[in-house]
Amino acid sequence: MSGKLTYQQAGVDTRRAAAIVKDIKSHVKRTQKHRQLLGAYGLFAACYDLSSYSAPVIVTGCDGVGTKLELLLEREMYATAGKDLVAMNVNDILTTGGDPLMFLDYIGIPALDESKIEQLISGMADYLESCNCILAGGETAEMPGIVPEGVIELSGFCIGCAEKSSLIDPSTVIPGDALIGYASDSIHANGWSLVRRVLREQPDLVTEEELAHWLKPTRLYHDVVSDLKQRDIKPKAMAHITGGGLPENLERLFEGLGADLTIPEWQLPGIHKLYDFIDAEDRFHTLNMGIGWVAIVAPDQIEAACQAGNGGILLGTMRQGDGITVTIR
Repeated sequence: MSGKLTYQQAGVDTRRAAAIVKDIKSHVKRTQKHRQLLGAYGLFAACYDLSSYSAPVIVTGCDGVGTKLELLLEREMYATAGKDLVAMNVNDILTTGGDPLMFLDYIGIPALDESKIEQLISGMADYLESCNCILAGGETAEMPGIVPEGVIELSGFCIGCAEKSSLIDPSTVIPGDALIGYASDSIHANGWSLVRRVLREQPDLVTEEELAHWLKPTRLYHDVVSDLKQRDIKPKAMAHITGGGLPENLERLFEGLGADLTIPEWQLPGIHKLYDFIDAEDRFHTLNMGIGWVAIVAPDQIEAACQAGNGGILLGTMRQGDGITVTIR
């Protein structure tokens, strides 16, 4: 040794990072059962052959887990964080009518931790495998002095493709079209800045069991979209209900139209305790309120659309006039 500093002594171990990449290849392989990269995994960039599409249109998305990540890290729920990361990206791709093809992740960590990284990747691969999306690569950045101890930065990027003729076109929505809602599995990865503040100010508000229900992974709505396709239903629009809730996520789809929605009471354990500390109107603009996905279909497709996935419900119909109103049944 020369006695001069090495990169490892500065807090970054590139050899250990390379070993981790080799260790996660088993998770990568299980995301390539139905689709494969063109070329090897682990190169400087990933390639995918689009020749099976006649008129391919690329769709892309980028998202993170948000401040829900803080509670997941505190409870060492790394696999859940990986699932949330995938769902927040893949669900957005699905709203276009596109197929999620490739997913890439960014993990920023103060020091390499094989167990934490493996659990994150495992969670990602669980969800990616279920929707036939390839874990195509990513970046694990060891950031001593930049990323604080106990913190992990997490971002995801999804690339999808659709036949041009299969793209969802919200401009086709007209009065009388039906809004079909599909249940969320939890609060999902949005609204947690508000939830966390309530929990800080009311530390004994909910039990650990109730909080565990709140922290369940964001639902992946690939099952709903796949079932709609199998039933030969092409929705006129689809919305992933995240920040902004039902009103804002739906209003971005159309102009000059509105709807009056009626949703069932959310049965998430402990959620009514949270309601006591949140403005009654604001909760509809912050939380998904039990509905994480909405498809807008023609009136003659209501019954079939309600049977997609694990089942949906009719929330209301489109009408003339701006604005979305939401009430609880």
